[in-house]
Amino acid sequence: MASSKAVASRPRPGRTARRADEPSPKSTHNLEGLPTETLVKILSHLDAAALLSISHTNKLLHHLASDNALWKKLYIAEVRNDKKQKPKIVNVQLPAKKTGDHAAGYWKQLYFKTVAQRDMKKWKCLLGPIGSHTGLPSRTERVLRNLHITWELTVTDTSGRESTLELSGCHFSETSLTLRWCGGACLPNFEQISSLQLHGVRRIALSRPGLKKPGCRSLMANLDMQSLTRTPQVIGQDQLVQLKLLQPGIIVGLWRDQGSVAFIMFTLHFYKLVERSIQGSSDCSYVEPITQPPFDDIDPEYGLHGYQLHIVLSSTVRKLMSESFSQLFCRRADICDGLIPLTAISRTDSSQHTQLSGSLTLPWRCEALEGAVENCCILSLTLLDEFRQPLRCITTPVSMELERATVSYDYDGAHYLIQYEDPDMQVKMQLVKTKEKRHFVISLIVYVSVGFVNKHFGRDY
Repeated sequence: MASSKAVASRPRPGRTARRADEPSPKSTHNLEGLPTETLVKILSHLDAAALLSISHTNKLLHHLASDNALWKKLYIAEVRNDKKQKPKIVNVQLPAKKTGDHAAGYWKQLYFKTVAQRDMKKWKCLLGPIGSHTGLPSRTERVLRNLHITWELTVTDTSGRESTLELSGCHFSETSLTLRWCGGACLPNFEQISSLQLHGVRRIALSRPGLKKPGCRSLMANLDMQSLTRTPQVIGQDQLVQLKLLQPGIIVGLWRDQGSVAFIMFTLHFYKLVERSIQGSSDCSYVEPITQPPFDDIDPEYGLHGYQLHIVLSSTVRKLMSESFSQLFCRRADICDGLIPLTAISRTDSSQHTQLSGSLTLPWRCEALEGAVENCCILSLTLLDEFRQPLRCITTPVSMELERATVSYDYDGAHYLIQYEDPDMQVKMQLVKTKEKRHFVISLIVYVSVGFVNKHFGRDY
C-alpha cells in the first residue's frame, strides 16, 4: 500500500510537481464549484446541440441544461428565424403561464416538437402520388427512411419493471412493414409480461455531426397483455420456436424448450404509417372515415359495386403474391348473415387462379440463431371503395391449415385454407399444394360486415 501511494504522488513526465499548499485541480476547475447562476449564464450562450451534448455530462448539468428559461429563448429564436413561417409568426404568442410555472423540461420538449413538425408539409408532399392499384402513397418507405424514423418497444412486466428495446430488424414489403425485437435477457418470461408499448421515434437532425440525435417518441399502440395472453393462437412452430399470435399484427416467438421469449414481431400496414409513426395512433389498422357520404347505388340489384382489392402475401424476406382485383361487386341477394361477399378469385374459374412465387414460410432471426416456420406468411390487404378510398387496411401474420374435406378435380394435391376474421371483415383464401410443391390460390373471398359499411358510408343496405 505504501509503494502504491508513492507511485500515485510521483509527478508525470513533462510536468512540475505541485506544492502541498497549492489547491487541487479538482477544486479549481470543477464546474460544480461555480454558483448555479453562473453556470446557467454560461449555458445560455450554447445552441440546442451543445446543450443536449453537455446534458449527458453529469446530473447537475443535465438538470441545468433542461432549464425552461434556456429552452424558451431557443424556442422563440427558432420560430422567429424560420424563414418558411409567415411574417405574423414573428410576434410569438407564448403560453399564458410564466416560464417558472411550467414543469421542468417543458420548453425543451416544445422546442423539439416544433422542429419535428416544422417540415410536416414537406414530407407529406414527398409521399408521392397515390398508386392506382394499392390506393396508397407510392413513396412511404422512402419518406420513412429519409425522416430517420425508427420504432421502439417498451416491455413492462407484472412487477412494473420496464425495458425499452431498440429495433433488431425490419423488412419493408409492398404495402407493409415488419418490425422485430430480440431482447435476450432483457425480456421477461411470456407469462410475466404485463404490457407492450410501440413507439415511433423520429430522430431530430442537429447541426453537430457525431452527436446522438434526440428522438420524438409517439405512442402507436398500448397493449394490455393480461387479456391478450389468455387464449393466444399458435399459428406455427419449428424445432426451436413457437409462434403465438396475440392479436392481428403481433407475434411473440417462444423458445420451445424453455417457454421464454425469443423475439417479438409487429406487422404494420402502410396506410398513414408515416403519420402514425410521428403523431401516434392507438389502432394499427386505422382507416380514415369519409366525412361526406357518397350517393346511393343507382342499380338496386347491387349491394356494392366498383370496389377494388389489393392483396400481398410475403415472408420477411420475399414477396409471394401481389395481385389487384377491380370492379368487385355483390348482389343484394348474396348478402347473408350480415356479411357482404366480394369474390376476387372464383374457385370455378381456373383462369383466375394464381400461382405463388415460392413456398409459404415465415423466416425469423434472433441474435445468433435463425430459422423458418412453414405454412406461415404475412397477409397485407387493402380494400378500396368505389371512390378509390381505403375502406379497410389489414396487415397480419397468418397460417395455412390443411382442409381435409375439399376435393378438386383440377389439381392433384393437398388443399389448404388461410383465414382472417375480425368484427368488420373476414378473408377466406383456398390454396392447393401440388405434388411439385407449387402453391396455387384457387379461391379468394372477402366478407365485409354490413354494419361496418353502413357506419362508414352513412347509408343502409
